[in-house]
Amino acid sequence: MSQPSAAAPAPRRTRRGSGAVTLHDVAKLAGVAPITASRALSSPKQVSPEVLKRVTEAVAKTGYVRNGLAGSLASTRSRLVAAVVPTIIGPVFQNSIEALTTALAEEGYQLMLGQSGYVNSREDALLEAIIGRRPDGIVLTGIMHSAEGRKRLMAAGIPVVETWDLTPTPLDMLVGFSHPDVGTAVANYLHHKGRRHLAVIAGDDERADRRLHAFEQAARAAKLPPVRSRRVPAPTTLKSGRDALGQLLESGEPVDAVFCSSDLLALGVLTEARARGIDVPGQLAVMGFGDLEFAADLEPSLSTVHIDGEAIGRQAARFIIDRAEGRTPTSAVVDVGFQIIERASA
Repeated sequence: MSQPSAAAPAPRRTRRGSGAVTLHDVAKLAGVAPITASRALSSPKQVSPEVLKRVTEAVAKTGYVRNGLAGSLASTRSRLVAAVVPTIIGPVFQNSIEALTTALAEEGYQLMLGQSGYVNSREDALLEAIIGRRPDGIVLTGIMHSAEGRKRLMAAGIPVVETWDLTPTPLDMLVGFSHPDVGTAVANYLHHKGRRHLAVIAGDDERADRRLHAFEQAARAAKLPPVRSRRVPAPTTLKSGRDALGQLLESGEPVDAVFCSSDLLALGVLTEARARGIDVPGQLAVMGFGDLEFAADLEPSLSTVHIDGEAIGRQAARFIIDRAEGRTPTSAVVDVGFQIIERASA
């Protein structure tokens, strides 16, 4: 008896026969050449408004999604930039990320965002994943990285911008400000306002540490009593500010000024002071950090340290775009500085 014949294998579907919408489909619908459609999607400023409108409408009609991987393999450009921040909960980095996103998008780049945390930082794991995807640039928060992280970044050959900090020896490029200078300036400001018993409430992150240490050194140089300090978990909260002020007051030692490592902490201090009937600024001056949107509208309005987060984001984008497109920045380090904003609380 004859054996049944084996079933013939199903024909393999090719990519062209898969039913996926291609760039050629978009170009045909828009009435342009495929290379023109590609240019409109990757570098919209290089085509006329009319062509861009037709290609955009064709994309909308077809649901086409550009194959970023294929484009990057052909051009060695991914048009992706990765950014790593400690937290997306705290509002202090939001202006920088918004400005970075907008400035990159204007030049046809997209932003990927990673959250490293403060304690037990996940930065090394994020960097391994990011570098493997070969972005056109990496934007990092701060200058303190592990030895392994630094090694990977140096070996990758990808443009790197460190932000929200300052050092004469960046990994590659840097835009930020000096945290020790902030601490010194705030201590001197409070001293010149007649405050003698200074305190700091700070998150347990290394940038706040450097502001605290500089603040303490400036107080010692002014021959003031030792600075009292309370550390709270980062990211900081209104509640941690309330609790920390309560601890300072209940110790019985005099305090007539408090410098907080964030405006949220300062809001907590103001709230606790009001609950305890403490006059601000008569009995207690309060200084924040960050100049968040609500700071000017509090009662009393919050004295704070203003950082131009938008300028940090825009400059970081400019650094990455210049390097990705073969241009050398005139300076690898940009100091955006800071400004003490004097309001009613201090």
